[in-house]
Amino acid sequence: MPQTLSVRIPDEIAIPLNKLCRDLERPKTFVIKKAIENYLNEYADYQIAIDRFNDKDDKIISSKEMRKNLGL
Repeated sequence: MPQTLSVRIPDEIAIPLNKLCRDLERPKTFVIKKAIENYLNEYADYQIAIDRFNDKDDKIISSKEMRKNLGL
């Protein structure tokens, strides 16, 4: 079930947001929803990278070794 969220944003964000919405011919709800979705996806990828970095059993290889493995 969709939830309602009320947020106050400063003019330095609101003004470019309004312009973007006009340019895209999309409502603020659409643009903000897409921005949140993208942020959450990026954060999930970041968290995976951090978890792998902190996993002592996950082998870290050099860029030289990676290029060799890829045949570059």
